[in-house]
Amino acid sequence: MAACGGCRFFVLTLRTLYGTSRSAAHCALPLTKHRTLSTSLRTFSLDPFPSGSRKTPAQVGKPERISPSSGGVQRNLSAVAVPLQGQFCPLCRYDPLDLGDVEENTQKALACKHLRRFIVDPSLARIVTDHLAGDIDDGKAVIFECNPGPGVLTRALLNRGAQRIVALESDTNFLPELKDLEHKLEGQLDVVHCDFFKLDPIGQGSMKPPAMYSEKLFSDLAISEVPWSADVPVKIVGIFSQRNEKNILWKLIYNLFERRSIFQYGRVELIMFISQKEYTKLVTRPRDYKNYQAFSVLWQMACDIELLHEEPLSSFLTVTKKTGRPSSKETQSQSDNLCLVRITPREDLFNSHLTPLNGSTLVMMVKQCLAKRKSRLIEQINSWSPGSGSELISKLGFLDDTMTGDVYPGEFKRLFELMEQSGNFTQSWLYEETLETTNTGHA
Repeated sequence: MAACGGCRFFVLTLRTLYGTSRSAAHCALPLTKHRTLSTSLRTFSLDPFPSGSRKTPAQVGKPERISPSSGGVQRNLSAVAVPLQGQFCPLCRYDPLDLGDVEENTQKALACKHLRRFIVDPSLARIVTDHLAGDIDDGKAVIFECNPGPGVLTRALLNRGAQRIVALESDTNFLPELKDLEHKLEGQLDVVHCDFFKLDPIGQGSMKPPAMYSEKLFSDLAISEVPWSADVPVKIVGIFSQRNEKNILWKLIYNLFERRSIFQYGRVELIMFISQKEYTKLVTRPRDYKNYQAFSVLWQMACDIELLHEEPLSSFLTVTKKTGRPSSKETQSQSDNLCLVRITPREDLFNSHLTPLNGSTLVMMVKQCLAKRKSRLIEQINSWSPGSGSELISKLGFLDDTMTGDVYPGEFKRLFELMEQSGNFTQSWLYEETLETTNTGHA
């Protein structure tokens, strides 16, 4: 049946208006739904040296949906996440990656034969990504995820809009699935057989994965060095190993003060779950002679430390080496918490008197001072340079009976700078200690 031109124009107009209305409604719907995360009462920040330069990450999550199953869904994984003004653009806005369920993820994680903790609960993964909302929206830094395992947090980060994630996985059992996800994306995910906690081992020669030199890792990822004053180039996300947690933290603090390993590339930020025991020591203030240690002073001196979230240990899956299930000791400690902590190196850490060249000297000075926290500071200074104690104590505004455990991190830094300026001190007053001994976790 023939139709006149006017009728055809009328029908075309109706189709256009109808299609536009449906499209607009479909696109606008996800932006009007918000999910509020009720963890604000358990979240607070601690900043020993307030810098005033950082905005607290958003605590309220944006909309995110989980597919009920990954079997019969054809996903479009080719979109590249691009930050938008005032909102985020996840990888699959209308069909996000399936995070699985706790039982399914647990079965995958049990393939691990080493002592490790895993995030297997999608709700916990979303809590973490909610705390990283500001980091993801900013989009300036590459996210390194340590030992993602089944990849629950990996997928949650991608759903939240992370533009580039580097999954550093040490266990070959998890590599195939992670590699499969990598191949479906377009540059948003790099999977590397690497153990972050074994980066830059002592010694020379060839290296076999998962151990690796940071120089090779960053070179392969095309990540270049940036000035210390530049923005944070990389954010490390994960869970510290419970087996040698404090040893790792000691290794990191030495690398930080000497600007070696990952810190050679700039102010690399740590956003990690740490045990409540080590976190307490990390942020302890002076005059708590039991917990205030060199460990506390050095981290507080070097970094801004912010507690983002506390989560019961029972929320994580702990796999043991022998049984693949939590040990009786782990089961008894399920009431303990893990603390999600943001540790950001200070932009003003180094100056003309404290440099990466003498950073290890400061570390050793603090370790000697805090070996006996109830000893008088003036006596410790005089042991390094006889007769210099009174002058330095006076310049610091301290009394002669000030104990080493009463001195704040910033004051220890000032003491070191005065010692460097005086010319009466040389590195000979330090005991010769190698990195091997300092990595044993001595306080």
